[in-house]
Amino acid sequence: MNMQALMKQAQNLQKDMMKTKEEIDKKEFTGESALVKVTIMGTKEVKKIEISKESDLSVDDLEMLEDMLLVAINDAMKKIDDETEQKMGKFSSMLPGGF
Repeated sequence: MNMQALMKQAQNLQKDMMKTKEEIDKKEFTGESALVKVTIMGTKEVKKIEISKESDLSVDDLEMLEDMLLVAINDAMKKIDDETEQKMGKFSSMLPGGF
């Protein structure tokens, strides 16, 4: 296989990877436990947290808790993304298209 064909194959692979990543980013994923249901986008952005209304908390307390959980989870995920970018960024210059 010549170098030009290899480069074309790498470019096609990169396009396929980006298309797949976009599909995942747009998809919603739902996780559930006994009293909690969480909806997260493929981008790792938490979209919704629901706590069972059958718990002993008042409706106002439940809504406040859901909001606080949403903020805390998204904050932790942002810190993960920041550190990943900081530590993995050096590799992106070595790969065509980066991370």
